[in-house]
Amino acid sequence: MTSVALPTAAGRPLWRAAQLLGVLLTLALIGALWATPTVALRVLWDMVIPLLPAVFLVNPLIWRNVCPLATLNDVTGNAPGRPRMEATLTRAGWVVGVVLLFVLVPARRFLFNENGPALALTIVVVAVLAVATGLFFGRRAGFCSSICPVLPVEKLYGQSPIAPLHGARCSECTVCTPIGCIDLAGPKTIPQTIGPLRRDSGWVRTGFGAFAAAFPGFILAYFTASNGALATAPAVYLRVLGFAAASYAIVWAAATAFRVRAAVALPLLGATALGLYYWYATPTLVEAYGAPEMVLPVLRVVIGALVAFWLAAAWPAMRAGSGDAAAARPR
Repeated sequence: MTSVALPTAAGRPLWRAAQLLGVLLTLALIGALWATPTVALRVLWDMVIPLLPAVFLVNPLIWRNVCPLATLNDVTGNAPGRPRMEATLTRAGWVVGVVLLFVLVPARRFLFNENGPALALTIVVVAVLAVATGLFFGRRAGFCSSICPVLPVEKLYGQSPIAPLHGARCSECTVCTPIGCIDLAGPKTIPQTIGPLRRDSGWVRTGFGAFAAAFPGFILAYFTASNGALATAPAVYLRVLGFAAASYAIVWAAATAFRVRAAVALPLLGATALGLYYWYATPTLVEAYGAPEMVLPVLRVVIGALVAFWLAAAWPAMRAGSGDAAAARPR
């Protein structure tokens, strides 16, 4: 398999140390979810996870460079002779990732928010999946760039990274993922993911376009639902699917009626989704970190400013009205 040398990420040894630390912390988390689930769940859901969307906004490679599942995927995927994943299978994997996202996140309401052992077991299963996919496909093509349930969110929030950053995992490119590699393509990822339909309103009929259009409703449904027993699972999923479908229908109608192109719609959808997320998540963050209540409006203003700055970075592509313009922005 041929390869092309890539720019070296600054501080690669530090990234390697952070990757190892990420695996160790994940092992500690799994243990804590069994031993002290109340504390572990509070730290994870209230203090750590709410920070990730803002990290993706700055640059999703910050997380992808240290993600423990990616490190585990590397263990087997970096072995010599692993084949690349073809484009058709990659696109199918993206659909699987969205389905996993739509299954796992609502499950917080009736299971994972309060059941530490169940969450620990799920983390182990996903970790095994990350390792197993590396047995069949090179590098991280089989998991991190395909079926990872966080990948569609990374793409949506990583359209116009605020800070430039190189990937710290690959020193050379073997084209293990033929299209839409967020680690290499950066702002070109969305145009590669959507394809030619990005140039007209047809983007909303693509897999990623449908996800982006439905995602604001998905977030709204999750945050306006309540935790409940396992028996409430059907109602939770019906609520999430209903809100997501309504969100998609509204965006589809607007995009079709006004011929809104992907380069305009996707940043707006990303900003809307992020705004909804932090409108509901900031009270939890303030409480979890023990900050005074007066910090809440300040934090919301700061996050709003961050989203506005992110939209400003995407403005050249939005003004041009073509996803190809995003590909021209330097990383």
